[in-house]
Amino acid sequence: MVAGELVQEHLRCGDSPDENASLGTVEKNGVPNGSQYVDITKGEVHVTVLDSRASEQEIPPDEKQAMLPGAQKPLQTKLYYRRFAVLAVFSLYSLVNAFQWIQYSIITNIFTFYYNVSNDKIDWLSVVYMVAYVPLIFPATWLLDKKGLKITALLGAGLNCIGAWVKCASVKPNLFGVTMTAQIICSIAQVFILGLPSRIASVWFGPKEVSTACATAVLGNQLGTAIGFLLPPVLVPNTVDDKDLMGYNMSIMFYGTAVVSSLLFILTIIVIKDRPPLPPSQAQAVLPEGPPEDYSYKKSIINLFMNKPFVLLLISYGIMTGSFYSVSTLLNQMIMTYYEGEELNAGRIGLTLVVAGMVGSIICGLWLDYTKTYKMTTLIVYILSFIGMLVFTFTLDLGHLILVFFTAGVLGFFMTGYLPLGFEFGVEITYPESEGTSSGLLNAFAQIFGIIFTLIQGKLTSDYSPLVGNIFLCSWIFLGIILTALIKSDLKRHNINMSVDTKHLQVVPTECPSEKTVNGVTLDSSPDCSHETSL
Repeated sequence: MVAGELVQEHLRCGDSPDENASLGTVEKNGVPNGSQYVDITKGEVHVTVLDSRASEQEIPPDEKQAMLPGAQKPLQTKLYYRRFAVLAVFSLYSLVNAFQWIQYSIITNIFTFYYNVSNDKIDWLSVVYMVAYVPLIFPATWLLDKKGLKITALLGAGLNCIGAWVKCASVKPNLFGVTMTAQIICSIAQVFILGLPSRIASVWFGPKEVSTACATAVLGNQLGTAIGFLLPPVLVPNTVDDKDLMGYNMSIMFYGTAVVSSLLFILTIIVIKDRPPLPPSQAQAVLPEGPPEDYSYKKSIINLFMNKPFVLLLISYGIMTGSFYSVSTLLNQMIMTYYEGEELNAGRIGLTLVVAGMVGSIICGLWLDYTKTYKMTTLIVYILSFIGMLVFTFTLDLGHLILVFFTAGVLGFFMTGYLPLGFEFGVEITYPESEGTSSGLLNAFAQIFGIIFTLIQGKLTSDYSPLVGNIFLCSWIFLGIILTALIKSDLKRHNINMSVDTKHLQVVPTECPSEKTVNGVTLDSSPDCSHETSL
């Protein structure tokens, strides 16, 4: 109702209205004017006419805003300096976990000699990370949604620490089973790590820095892979004439990792919290602090798989990231095929691959924060990754290591730089579903494709040549380009932060056939929401 159209009836106690009384209309020049308050009594009808402008002036500004349809008072938000400490601690223990993933594969020939096992056994020390992730991602994301960021982070850092100490007990040629057990523990820790970058970025960082924060969190994992390429060849040289010295060098690497993991576990206990006292953005402010009473993790998973753009992203992200995992795992074998005795340079090439990717991740994160062109950026980076993979494939056997360094750097810049793009794009098109759930599914598909690609490419590399294995990856990456181009870009989280779609959002439960309630937030299904301009 609007001021000027209110009719108020006063019935005096003990009196009944006159049945013959009738309501008249007060007119000025034949036109109704003002607000009419009708007092019905036994006697005459008294109509009080008020000036609508005068009555409007009496309404406080806050009440005027409340009377506007769809108007909402902005919720209070705040950024805390603690967010940088949370991001730093997470990035560091994610770094150590990634280091433990790749530390075997980059010196495959040394570990096969020390433990007297075949190449494929050492490959499984890497593949086990991917195998463990697929069945455990669902309980891990459920735990993140139900118990929060801190419990999940403690499990990741704690298991990472335990696995590192178990490796210290595996430094004997007959204890390959112990080192495999330790690697399995570290792979379980990874399940509670890989899905957190988007959650940390969304819960702790503002809308203008969320993509950069996510890229930085992913950066920690990439830096761990880079150090895993660099340090093992230096710490454990190929001393085939002295197996005891080789074991001593391994123990130095394992004990150093264990000490660092322990310190980071303590820092995780002290620094990481579930969320700040006040949310960092409007998109977080409108979400409930915990799962709604009717929250169903199963329904959340179903919603994500019913989201066609997200399903396309799942497959394309899995292809790209699985290809990166496969190349990282088999890099030593590819380099050693064409450049015998170059273990140290194989590690340096891996370092170049990942460091270039770290730069790519940060640049892509900054670009997204500035432009919000998620689909366009993702598609362009995907195409450039495909070109980089082609160049790397056909220059690997030319006999020039310096050229391999360059092509690996180009490949890493785009292929590794794609990782945070996929995370953030997934959060945008699935908002307000949990960031941990969407990121977890993306990582699960990455592990599935990583397992398949590593096993098939490894077989093609050993039976034929690295060229055949790399062409196999190129064909899949080309398919990923097509799938990425088909993704419909609907930037739901960005719309909330920019108040583009506030008239379609309510923070109260409602039942309306044209509305959809997810995670306690009601979104209007009206078609006039903001979409990214797509190619």
